[in-house]
Amino acid sequence: MRIRSPFSVAFVAALLAGCSSGPDFESPAKPTSTAYTPEALALQTSAAGGPGGTAQAFVPARDIPGDWWTLFHSPQLDTLVKEALHANPDIDAAQAALRQARENFYAQQGSLFPTFSANGSGQQQLASPAAQGQTGAGVIYGVTSASLNVSFSPDVFGGVRRQVESKEALAEVQRFQLEATYLSLTSNVVVAAINLASLQAQIDATHDIIRILQNSLTVVRRQFDLGGASRADVLAQEATLTQTQATLPPLEKQFAQQRNQLMRLVGRPPDQDRGESFDLSKLTLPQELPVSLPSQLVEQRPDVRAAEAQLHSASADIGAAVANQMPQFTITGALGFTSAGISSLIVPGSGVWSIGLGIAQTLLDGARLDHQRKAAIAAYERAAAQYKGTVLSAFQDVANALRALQTDADALRTQVQAEQTAAASLRLSEQQYQLGAVNYLTLLNAQQTYQTAVINRLKAQATRYSDTAALFQALGGGWWNRGDVDPKSMGKPGYFALPPVQDIKLPRAGH
Repeated sequence: MRIRSPFSVAFVAALLAGCSSGPDFESPAKPTSTAYTPEALALQTSAAGGPGGTAQAFVPARDIPGDWWTLFHSPQLDTLVKEALHANPDIDAAQAALRQARENFYAQQGSLFPTFSANGSGQQQLASPAAQGQTGAGVIYGVTSASLNVSFSPDVFGGVRRQVESKEALAEVQRFQLEATYLSLTSNVVVAAINLASLQAQIDATHDIIRILQNSLTVVRRQFDLGGASRADVLAQEATLTQTQATLPPLEKQFAQQRNQLMRLVGRPPDQDRGESFDLSKLTLPQELPVSLPSQLVEQRPDVRAAEAQLHSASADIGAAVANQMPQFTITGALGFTSAGISSLIVPGSGVWSIGLGIAQTLLDGARLDHQRKAAIAAYERAAAQYKGTVLSAFQDVANALRALQTDADALRTQVQAEQTAAASLRLSEQQYQLGAVNYLTLLNAQQTYQTAVINRLKAQATRYSDTAALFQALGGGWWNRGDVDPKSMGKPGYFALPPVQDIKLPRAGH
């Protein structure tokens, strides 16, 4: 038989090959920006004396190592990051979320294949002649049947393929959220270690300042005993000492809380602290820092890639919604046997078969399907706006980090100079006070200035280290140079599977 109708030809072609509904996804255009700040930033920061004062150079388009934290050259830090990557429960949760998304994707793929099922039944029945108004013994007869059934819904308009595409994109969302979890964890561990080192240095510096104030109090008291100082001078020095001692408990509190946070990050309870300590002076400040181009940044940032995958999923959902408004086709078939008993199940003449084609088209549903399509379009527009916002936030993070590193270097240089000047002023004031050349107020001001300068210098040092870590985080952390995804989290498609034996629980006797 020849098919002459053009509609019939088109229908058969569509039935065999299928078509796609809705828009085909295209990745958003890459940004055309060539810089992160309106003005050109210097390619090198200023330098300062002492630890953390090294000048840092920005190297455009340089690749980021996957283990960027090793650039601080701290074996203890490397060990803690490695421990966190293996023991932090957030990583396990992210891996499980990826496994779930991948399995949902494979499950949706199963909708593209026919479904086969086997059915069997047997029945014995006693028929009484009395039901027909007759007399005599009852007749026992049975009906036994077995069949193999197949059902297939051809994806004529591509709705199922769009659903598969959406699920695959959602799996990509989880893939990049996993990378974001790794990036956030490694950055938080590094910053926590830097904060610990800073707080420990501030505590040590405060103890040193307390010793200086105690020595000065001894001198003032001696001067008072000799008549060279007033009682007010002694009380003022005691008050300064007490005020400085009062700054220790808040620092120790912050130190304890920061250590507890670090234990949480590495997957330990607080009582399993092993006494790891960090010294700012022993951390190496990376001298060469990468600066990716804006067009590269959208490929490197896990949050941007996740937002793009979410946009892809929303695009595919539009196609699925459009396909739902089209005719739905179903092909069914059955092949089996039926007879009056098991012994005569497979005998000549007992075979049965059937085949059918079903077509369903929604005619009136209160515009439900159309509103679902419009909702899918709105979801896509929302995802597109969120993607743009994520890209802008990524640019903002990099711009903030670059600006911070420039100003951090200048701030540290100024703080180092301020500390050196304050230290020299304090030494001179102490000598002159002992000789009676200056009054007590001059000495007290010199002590307070030195105390403030030391703490500010330590904070400025720590800020340079933490903002360096922030730049690596803002640029994506080099996840593409690591293998963060557990192969088990990717799974693999299957075609025939039964539940695991250990998951089948039979009822026990008496229950």
